[in-house]
Amino acid sequence: MRPLILLDVDGPLSPWAAPRNAKPAGYVEQSLRLSRWSRQRLRIWLNPAHGPALLALAGSANAELAWATSWEHRANRQIGPAIGLPPLPVVEFAGPQPVWKFGPVARFAAGRPLAWFDDDFDLFPDARRNFVERRADLPTELIPVDAHTGLTGEHFEHLEAWLRKIDAPGPGGEG
Repeated sequence: MRPLILLDVDGPLSPWAAPRNAKPAGYVEQSLRLSRWSRQRLRIWLNPAHGPALLALAGSANAELAWATSWEHRANRQIGPAIGLPPLPVVEFAGPQPVWKFGPVARFAAGRPLAWFDDDFDLFPDARRNFVERRADLPTELIPVDAHTGLTGEHFEHLEAWLRKIDAPGPGGEG
């Protein structure tokens, strides 16, 4: 089954907690309009190298990229183009979220190996534990990202190693 790589925006792709005078290397300031009806703009940092790197990793592992962010479909309009990503599937979080993103993500990723970049996995430790244990035979990798730094080369290396591991042949010679 084709692995799924989920992307959060705030934290992993936009290091919102970094000091304003300490932009992480490779990040470029973007000014995004919050809605078509407002003149208000949001200034965030994004790294244009992240899109091609994510596409290359997903392509080499025959994995699918998708958004798992409160930006939902706006990520395809405002974040993806800024970092070189095509439109991606979106996990929708409509309605009350008693266990944060875990329920909608579990439904979206049902039956698929999953790697997920996010900065908030520790918000609901019991829900996280239940999510990771969703199926013993289903590889699940939660990759925490520090919102001060955003994604780094170490995160990409971690994902690449995990993708290789789940693609490795099992004891019966099947991958």
